[in-house]
Amino acid sequence: MSRNEQTTPEPAPTPAVTGERADLLEVLAKHRHFLRLTTRDLTDEQAGLRTTASELCLGGLIKHVTAVERGWARFIVEGPSAMGDFADKTEADLARWADEFRMLPGDTLAGVLDNYAEVARRTDNLVATLPDLDAAWPLPKAPWFEPGAHWSARRAFMHIVAETAQHAGHADIIRESLDGAKSMG
Repeated sequence: MSRNEQTTPEPAPTPAVTGERADLLEVLAKHRHFLRLTTRDLTDEQAGLRTTASELCLGGLIKHVTAVERGWARFIVEGPSAMGDFADKTEADLARWADEFRMLPGDTLAGVLDNYAEVARRTDNLVATLPDLDAAWPLPKAPWFEPGAHWSARRAFMHIVAETAQHAGHADIIRESLDGAKSMG
């Protein structure tokens, strides 16, 4: 390796866990698998195709799930400031959010999947090592959250699972519409 090359250290492996934490990790791994499976054997171009009336594409769905998982993991550690209040979002924030749902010039399916894998490793480590799943924060202000509600780390992890499962189903429909391949059924 030359002096100018840098290596990225491998993240520490997720510690072995049991009980509730093992259950969270197992169900999250299952739904992540189904989501990733929908992209098997696709080109970058295919990953960016809209195959239904929806604006969604497979690469964009994975980008979105990655951003959602990253955001909720930050919420678990940092609280509502990690997400910010909805009313404070700028047009640029909303445009970045919309870009999560599509493959942009320069995006590759491999890059999207690698980013998702890295976020998943960090989330898995957080599930395994967080001192208290009952630790709670107030939710940021948004029209879809009950005012004054608090979510525990457990609830936020369950939301990550639900979001992943929901979008894995969306991805299966998009993939079947693309070329008839099915991932879940």
